[in-house]
Amino acid sequence: MNNHMRNRGRTARMRSLLAAVGLLAGMGVAATAGATAILSATVGGAPAGADHYETFDSLVPGSAGGTMPSGLVVSFASDAGAVQGSVGGKYAAPFLSGNNGVNFGGQPDGADATTYLTSGSTNASPGAAATLAFPGLQMYMGLLWGSVDRDNTLTFYNGATMIDMFTGHDVTALANGDQGAAGTFYVNINFSSPFDRVVATSPSYAFEFDNVAFSTRPIGVPEPGVAGMFLLGLLLLGSGCWLKRREARLG
Repeated sequence: MNNHMRNRGRTARMRSLLAAVGLLAGMGVAATAGATAILSATVGGAPAGADHYETFDSLVPGSAGGTMPSGLVVSFASDAGAVQGSVGGKYAAPFLSGNNGVNFGGQPDGADATTYLTSGSTNASPGAAATLAFPGLQMYMGLLWGSVDRDNTLTFYNGATMIDMFTGHDVTALANGDQGAAGTFYVNINFSSPFDRVVATSPSYAFEFDNVAFSTRPIGVPEPGVAGMFLLGLLLLGSGCWLKRREARLG
């Protein structure tokens, strides 16, 4: 093969490499810009590495809310509230499993015997909601979400701006209000945009949750774009070395 043919082959390979680099860079930007939040939910799951773990045990059942030891401010509207135990047709205690109470004072597996929160019903009591106001901007929240129903809804805000919204159907396709172990999920949500407030609502009784974890950084996932940028760096490094070798041979 003559030099002209070899040079044409190198040029074609270089163009392909640069096209792949450009595609990878574009994919990284698109993924980072488009990823608002990532939700994962597991029966018996738990958070790991959060800044704060809140049990709500300092709240007196029936109270109007208050400031938790973690700095989280809890407030209720209408028939939402802090409760214990279960009341038929109104609320049912979340079910702990897989030792996911360990980070929250070692609560044993089984029906939650401590204070938890219920959203009430917007159909029965218009405006019913449980609101958590965080001490500063957060990038992660986890919660023990009990007897998941399709219309249970979590809405995240940064100030007055809604960041994202999740329903029970996002947690499980079988969101049928199961009050046993199979119906309670530990839900971890990582965000690429910060939030400082979350509102829990449900048209029907009820949305129950406990054991909230939160953090100023995402938990358990790589930072957006890190893997893509790492691969991009390898491609750029490889292309730079190939160019240097080619220039040395041609020079």
